[in-house]
Amino acid sequence: MKLNVNEIFYSLQGEGGRVGEPSIFIRLTQCNLTCSFCDTDFAEGDDMTLDEIAEAIAVYPCKWIIWTGGEPTIQLKDEHVAFFRDKGYKQAIETNGTRRVPSLIDYITCSPKMKYEDIRKKIPVVNEIRIPIERGNILPDVSVFPKADKYFVSPIFDGDKINPDNVSYCVDLVKENPQWSLSLQVHKLIHIE
Repeated sequence: MKLNVNEIFYSLQGEGGRVGEPSIFIRLTQCNLTCSFCDTDFAEGDDMTLDEIAEAIAVYPCKWIIWTGGEPTIQLKDEHVAFFRDKGYKQAIETNGTRRVPSLIDYITCSPKMKYEDIRKKIPVVNEIRIPIERGNILPDVSVFPKADKYFVSPIFDGDKINPDNVSYCVDLVKENPQWSLSLQVHKLIHIE
């Protein structure tokens, strides 16, 4: 079994419900969306066996993997997740919600970009919803999303720089809709990967 991997790195989770927690990020190639604000290069990668990935991440003291992309569900299957679970890893995924998530994932972050009402058909329950927002975007009611522990709005940055207009707009949205919380991209603020 192989996965096409764009990059592997060890850092802190920079946003959402696990912000600040050490994690091993495995960025897979391919995405089924083309978002104008995407800040991730995920187009090219290397085919790696699961053993090669396991060897690459064994140097880190952490036992949390975050599968990200692109859209990791294009490649990631239960067999892959089971392989790393058997090695003692807990696993999170960051998905756009357009495809089913492997059933063995421990923590699901859904960051939908479109067709919010279709997500529940594919992923009925998630740990968090994290919506990228810029000034003027309409905040959907939480009832259109899968059941989640937390609902976050995340102001869209200008590259690696904070956009004060988007932040103040998100703050106002959260104050008007208290079932939502604010999630800043802390990794960009403190300049870590």
